[in-house]
Amino acid sequence: MGAITTMDPESPRQPQVLPQQQGKLGKGGLALGAVLGHQGKHYVCGSVAAFTNIIVTFPIQKVLFRQQLHGVRAGEAVRQLQREGIRNLYRGLLPPLLQKTTTIAIMFGLYKDFCRLLQRHARGTPEIVTRSISAALAGTAEAVLMPFERVQTLLQDHRHNGRFHNTAHTFRTLLRDYGVKECYRGLVPVLLRNGPSNVLFFGLRGPIKQRLPEAQNRIGHLVNDFVCGGLLGAGLGIMFYPLNVVKSRAQAQVGGAFVPCWQVLMTVWRERGGSIVLLFRGATLNYHRSLLSWGIINATYELLLKVM
Repeated sequence: MGAITTMDPESPRQPQVLPQQQGKLGKGGLALGAVLGHQGKHYVCGSVAAFTNIIVTFPIQKVLFRQQLHGVRAGEAVRQLQREGIRNLYRGLLPPLLQKTTTIAIMFGLYKDFCRLLQRHARGTPEIVTRSISAALAGTAEAVLMPFERVQTLLQDHRHNGRFHNTAHTFRTLLRDYGVKECYRGLVPVLLRNGPSNVLFFGLRGPIKQRLPEAQNRIGHLVNDFVCGGLLGAGLGIMFYPLNVVKSRAQAQVGGAFVPCWQVLMTVWRERGGSIVLLFRGATLNYHRSLLSWGIINATYELLLKVM
């Protein structure tokens, strides 16, 4: 198996894995990579990276969700969780665990697959175009798993604590009482977020890493990957934060009419006194969570690619 790089293919600076370093990575990882194939390993690496991230950052995400939904300060959101007790701290973990391990696998794996297909069948098309289309298609495909995000929202909202017991019970209740359509409430802001954010993430990942100090060893590459992913995730998190606020508000509703995305945004805007500051309440915590989350995801993904 050839050397695996730690950067996107669009980046000209391609660090090589030396033979002695390959030996240190372990025969098990190399054997697994051979079984999965060159394309399959991108799905597995993305999934494991997402699993690692969710376990570490779920409590932070729960505080952030309360801020998005209720417009409260971080301290008040933390006090809400304290009153609910440690037993409920990881309530709602399963949906994001299932969703993120799958969607991040799709994000990295389908991006690579779409790139390969478009480069093969759309020869002559500028590479930046094929990569942008591939990223947008991968982001759109992730929205298929949005029902997990929907269930996570309901389980994290304390107003539904008595109604929905766990992931399976929530799915059963939504499907039995409201149908499949209810599971996709809030789909529009998810689509508006996923496609463009993927295009920017994959388009800027290589150039940003190129501008970081050149790594001289494995730890250096790990740090650069963490910084690169973290900066991108944090920046995109701020850029698309209002869409996440709209999504949280829309998905907190159960039953009733499906309100258009812009109407939900205007409702939140009026409730928060037409204040940009209040609309972005929770954005600071979101910035730091995204910095940590996408740093972990990007660094773990690239590390696993080398191991496999």
